[in-house]
Amino acid sequence: MTEGKVERKVIVISGGANNIGKGVALKFLNNGWQVGIIDHDKRALDNFPQKESGNAFLYVGDVSDEYAVAEFYIELKERFGRLDAIVNNAAIGQFKNFLDLSVGEWKRAIDVNLTGYFLMARFGVPLMLENPGRGAIVNISSTRALMSEPGNEAYSASKAGILGLTHALANSLGPSVRVNAICPGWILHENEQVTEQDHKQHLTGRAGVVEDIANLIEFLIDDEKSGFITGQYFVVDGGMTKKMIYI
Repeated sequence: MTEGKVERKVIVISGGANNIGKGVALKFLNNGWQVGIIDHDKRALDNFPQKESGNAFLYVGDVSDEYAVAEFYIELKERFGRLDAIVNNAAIGQFKNFLDLSVGEWKRAIDVNLTGYFLMARFGVPLMLENPGRGAIVNISSTRALMSEPGNEAYSASKAGILGLTHALANSLGPSVRVNAICPGWILHENEQVTEQDHKQHLTGRAGVVEDIANLIEFLIDDEKSGFITGQYFVVDGGMTKKMIYI
Protein backbone atom coordinates (compact mmCIF):
# COMPACT_ATOMS: atom_id res chain seq x y z
CA MET A 1 0.00 0.00 0.00
CA THR A 2 1.18 3.51 -0.75
CA GLU A 3 2.13 5.49 2.36
CA GLY A 4 -0.60 7.92 3.32
CA LYS A 5 -3.20 6.17 1.19
CA VAL A 6 -6.48 5.29 2.90
CA GLU A 7 -6.81 1.52 2.80
CA ARG A 8 -10.13 0.09 1.74
CA LYS A 9 -11.56 -2.68 3.85
CA VAL A 10 -11.24 -6.20 2.50
CA ILE A 11 -13.71 -9.07 2.71
CA VAL A 12 -13.39 -12.61 1.40
CA ILE A 13 -16.32 -14.80 0.40
CA SER A 14 -16.13 -18.52 -0.23
CA GLY A 15 -18.55 -19.75 -2.87
CA GLY A 16 -18.91 -16.17 -4.03
CA ALA A 17 -19.53 -16.82 -7.72
CA ASN A 18 -23.21 -17.78 -7.49
CA ASN A 19 -26.44 -17.12 -5.61
CA ILE A 20 -26.03 -15.87 -2.01
CA GLY A 21 -22.27 -15.53 -2.25
CA LYS A 22 -22.46 -13.61 -5.50
CA GLY A 23 -25.07 -11.23 -4.11
CA VAL A 24 -22.96 -10.58 -1.03
CA ALA A 25 -19.84 -9.98 -3.12
CA LEU A 26 -21.60 -7.47 -5.37
CA LYS A 27 -23.11 -5.68 -2.37
CA PHE A 28 -19.72 -5.12 -0.77
CA LEU A 29 -18.08 -4.17 -4.06
CA ASN A 30 -20.80 -1.58 -4.62
CA ASN A 31 -20.18 -0.30 -1.08
CA GLY A 32 -16.53 0.35 -1.85
CA TRP A 33 -14.94 -2.74 -0.30
CA GLN A 34 -12.23 -4.84 -1.90
CA VAL A 35 -13.52 -8.38 -2.32
CA GLY A 36 -11.75 -11.71 -2.63
CA ILE A 37 -13.72 -14.71 -3.89
CA ILE A 38 -12.68 -18.35 -3.82
CA ASP A 39 -14.93 -20.69 -5.79
CA HIS A 40 -14.45 -23.95 -7.69
CA ASP A 41 -16.83 -22.81 -10.47
CA LYS A 42 -14.46 -21.33 -13.05
CA ARG A 43 -17.22 -20.59 -15.55
CA ALA A 44 -19.18 -18.57 -13.00
CA LEU A 45 -16.05 -16.66 -12.01
CA ASP A 46 -15.31 -15.93 -15.66
CA ASN A 47 -18.81 -14.45 -15.95
CA PHE A 48 -18.69 -12.52 -12.67
CA PRO A 49 -20.13 -9.02 -13.35
CA GLN A 50 -17.21 -7.06 -11.88
CA LYS A 51 -14.35 -9.43 -12.65
CA GLU A 52 -12.38 -6.64 -14.33
CA SER A 53 -12.75 -4.41 -11.30
CA GLY A 54 -9.51 -3.61 -9.57
CA ASN A 55 -11.35 -4.23 -6.32
CA ALA A 56 -12.23 -7.87 -7.09
CA PHE A 57 -9.82 -10.78 -6.70
CA LEU A 58 -11.23 -14.02 -8.13
CA TYR A 59 -9.56 -17.33 -7.35
CA VAL A 60 -10.52 -20.76 -8.68
CA GLY A 61 -10.10 -23.19 -5.82
CA ASP A 62 -11.66 -25.84 -3.60
CA VAL A 63 -12.20 -24.69 -0.02
CA SER A 64 -11.66 -28.24 1.25
CA ASP A 65 -8.09 -28.14 -0.10
CA GLU A 66 -5.85 -26.57 2.54
CA TYR A 67 -3.15 -25.74 0.00
CA ALA A 68 -5.62 -23.93 -2.25
CA VAL A 69 -6.97 -21.92 0.68
CA ALA A 70 -3.46 -21.03 1.87
CA GLU A 71 -2.47 -19.91 -1.64
CA PHE A 72 -5.67 -17.88 -1.94
CA TYR A 73 -4.76 -15.87 1.16
CA ILE A 74 -1.14 -15.43 0.06
CA GLU A 75 -2.31 -13.92 -3.22
CA LEU A 76 -5.01 -11.89 -1.48
CA LYS A 77 -2.42 -10.32 0.82
CA GLU A 78 -0.18 -9.48 -2.15
CA ARG A 79 -3.16 -7.90 -3.90
CA PHE A 80 -4.92 -6.02 -1.09
CA GLY A 81 -2.54 -6.14 1.88
CA ARG A 82 -5.11 -6.79 4.60
CA LEU A 83 -8.25 -8.68 5.64
CA ASP A 84 -11.20 -7.39 7.66
CA ALA A 85 -13.98 -9.96 7.23
CA ILE A 86 -14.65 -13.52 6.12
CA VAL A 87 -17.97 -14.86 4.84
CA ASN A 88 -17.96 -18.65 4.76
CA ASN A 89 -20.60 -19.63 2.24
CA ALA A 90 -19.33 -22.42 -0.03
CA ALA A 91 -21.46 -25.56 0.17
CA ILE A 92 -22.67 -28.64 -1.68
CA GLY A 93 -25.91 -30.55 -1.15
CA GLN A 94 -25.51 -34.33 -1.46
CA PHE A 95 -29.27 -34.78 -1.05
CA LYS A 96 -30.13 -38.44 -1.62
CA ASN A 97 -31.73 -41.46 0.01
CA PHE A 98 -29.80 -42.33 3.17
CA LEU A 99 -29.35 -45.97 2.15
CA ASP A 100 -27.87 -44.85 -1.17
CA LEU A 101 -25.51 -42.27 0.33
CA SER A 102 -21.92 -43.44 0.00
CA VAL A 103 -19.21 -42.81 2.57
CA GLY A 104 -17.35 -40.80 -0.06
CA GLU A 105 -20.37 -38.56 -0.65
CA TRP A 106 -20.78 -38.07 3.10
CA LYS A 107 -17.13 -37.13 3.51
CA ARG A 108 -17.25 -34.75 0.56
CA ALA A 109 -20.16 -32.82 2.10
CA ILE A 110 -18.35 -32.56 5.45
CA ASP A 111 -15.09 -31.57 3.74
CA VAL A 112 -16.64 -28.71 1.77
CA ASN A 113 -19.41 -27.54 4.08
CA LEU A 114 -17.60 -27.77 7.41
CA THR A 115 -13.86 -28.36 7.01
CA GLY A 116 -13.83 -25.67 4.33
CA TYR A 117 -15.13 -23.16 6.88
CA PHE A 118 -12.43 -24.19 9.35
CA LEU A 119 -9.72 -23.77 6.70
CA MET A 120 -10.98 -20.36 5.59
CA ALA A 121 -10.80 -19.17 9.19
CA ARG A 122 -7.57 -20.98 10.07
CA PHE A 123 -5.59 -19.43 7.22
CA GLY A 124 -7.45 -16.11 7.11
CA VAL A 125 -7.49 -15.05 10.75
CA PRO A 126 -3.69 -14.53 11.01
CA LEU A 127 -3.94 -11.96 8.22
CA MET A 128 -6.99 -10.41 9.87
CA LEU A 129 -5.13 -10.03 13.17
CA GLU A 130 -2.51 -7.85 11.48
CA ASN A 131 -5.11 -5.06 11.38
CA PRO A 132 -5.44 -2.63 14.30
CA GLY A 133 -9.23 -2.99 14.49
CA ARG A 134 -11.51 -5.97 15.12
CA GLY A 135 -12.33 -8.53 12.47
CA ALA A 136 -15.54 -10.43 11.80
CA ILE A 137 -16.51 -13.83 10.45
CA VAL A 138 -20.00 -14.76 9.27
CA ASN A 139 -20.69 -18.44 8.65
CA ILE A 140 -23.61 -19.40 6.43
CA SER A 141 -25.38 -22.40 7.94
CA SER A 142 -28.99 -23.38 7.15
CA THR A 143 -32.34 -23.96 8.78
CA ARG A 144 -31.60 -27.61 7.98
CA ALA A 145 -29.16 -27.47 10.89
CA LEU A 146 -32.27 -27.13 13.08
CA MET A 147 -34.88 -29.20 11.22
CA SER A 148 -34.77 -31.66 8.37
CA GLU A 149 -36.45 -33.99 5.90
CA PRO A 150 -35.49 -37.38 4.42
CA GLY A 151 -32.27 -37.52 2.44
CA ASN A 152 -30.60 -34.58 4.21
CA GLU A 153 -28.16 -36.45 6.46
CA ALA A 154 -24.87 -35.17 5.02
CA TYR A 155 -26.08 -31.63 4.44
CA SER A 156 -27.87 -31.24 7.78
CA ALA A 157 -24.98 -32.69 9.77
CA SER A 158 -22.47 -30.37 8.09
CA LYS A 159 -24.67 -27.33 8.58
CA ALA A 160 -25.26 -28.17 12.25
CA GLY A 161 -21.52 -28.52 12.68
CA ILE A 162 -21.13 -24.95 11.47
CA LEU A 163 -23.10 -23.72 14.48
CA GLY A 164 -20.73 -25.51 16.84
CA LEU A 165 -17.72 -24.18 14.95
CA THR A 166 -19.17 -20.68 15.21
CA HIS A 167 -19.46 -20.50 18.98
CA ALA A 168 -16.12 -22.28 19.41
CA LEU A 169 -14.35 -19.75 17.19
CA ALA A 170 -16.10 -16.89 18.98
CA ASN A 171 -14.56 -18.13 22.23
CA SER A 172 -11.12 -18.71 20.75
CA LEU A 173 -10.84 -15.49 18.75
CA GLY A 174 -12.60 -12.94 20.94
CA PRO A 175 -12.32 -10.07 21.52
CA SER A 176 -10.20 -9.52 18.40
CA VAL A 177 -12.59 -11.29 16.01
CA ARG A 178 -16.36 -11.65 16.31
CA VAL A 179 -17.91 -14.80 14.83
CA ASN A 180 -21.59 -15.33 14.03
CA ALA A 181 -23.70 -17.57 11.83
CA ILE A 182 -26.80 -17.19 9.69
CA CYS A 183 -29.32 -19.97 9.05
CA PRO A 184 -31.10 -19.08 5.81
CA GLY A 185 -34.39 -20.69 4.95
CA TRP A 186 -35.79 -20.76 1.43
CA ILE A 187 -33.73 -18.18 -0.45
CA LEU A 188 -34.59 -17.85 -4.11
CA HIS A 189 -31.68 -18.52 -6.43
CA GLU A 190 -31.14 -16.81 -9.76
CA ASN A 191 -34.02 -17.56 -12.15
CA GLU A 192 -35.73 -19.88 -9.63
CA GLN A 193 -39.46 -20.14 -10.26
CA VAL A 194 -41.87 -20.66 -7.36
CA THR A 195 -45.63 -20.74 -6.95
CA GLU A 196 -47.86 -18.47 -4.92
CA GLN A 197 -48.42 -21.40 -2.58
CA ASP A 198 -44.66 -21.61 -2.02
CA HIS A 199 -44.66 -17.98 -0.95
CA LYS A 200 -47.64 -18.52 1.35
CA GLN A 201 -45.76 -21.14 3.36
CA HIS A 202 -43.87 -18.22 4.90
CA LEU A 203 -45.30 -15.99 7.63
CA THR A 204 -43.93 -13.03 5.67
CA GLY A 205 -45.97 -14.04 2.63
CA ARG A 206 -42.91 -14.56 0.45
CA ALA A 207 -39.81 -16.67 0.09
CA GLY A 208 -36.47 -15.05 0.81
CA VAL A 209 -34.17 -13.25 -1.59
CA VAL A 210 -30.40 -12.90 -1.57
CA GLU A 211 -30.65 -9.33 -0.27
CA ASP A 212 -32.26 -10.63 2.93
CA ILE A 213 -29.05 -12.49 3.73
CA ALA A 214 -26.67 -9.86 2.37
CA ASN A 215 -28.25 -7.15 4.52
CA LEU A 216 -27.78 -9.19 7.70
CA ILE A 217 -24.18 -9.99 6.77
CA GLU A 218 -23.53 -6.28 6.31
CA PHE A 219 -24.94 -5.65 9.80
CA LEU A 220 -22.97 -8.43 11.47
CA ILE A 221 -19.69 -7.27 9.94
CA ASP A 222 -20.19 -3.65 11.01
CA ASP A 223 -18.51 -3.39 14.42
CA GLU A 224 -20.28 -0.14 15.24
CA LYS A 225 -23.71 -1.71 14.75
CA SER A 226 -23.12 -5.25 16.02
CA GLY A 227 -19.98 -5.00 18.14
CA PHE A 228 -21.67 -6.66 21.14
CA ILE A 229 -22.85 -9.69 19.12
CA THR A 230 -20.70 -12.81 18.79
CA GLY A 231 -21.10 -16.57 18.97
CA GLN A 232 -24.74 -16.36 17.84
CA TYR A 233 -26.80 -17.74 14.98
CA PHE A 234 -29.66 -15.93 13.26
CA VAL A 235 -32.54 -17.70 11.53
CA VAL A 236 -33.64 -15.86 8.38
CA ASP A 237 -36.53 -17.86 6.99
CA GLY A 238 -39.64 -15.68 6.87
CA GLY A 239 -40.90 -17.48 9.97
CA MET A 240 -41.19 -20.80 8.15
CA THR A 241 -39.63 -22.84 10.97
CA LYS A 242 -42.22 -21.39 13.37
CA LYS A 243 -45.21 -22.44 11.29
CA MET A 244 -46.89 -25.78 11.89
CA ILE A 245 -47.58 -27.57 8.63
CA TYR A 246 -49.65 -30.76 8.72
CA ILE A 247 -49.73 -33.12 5.75
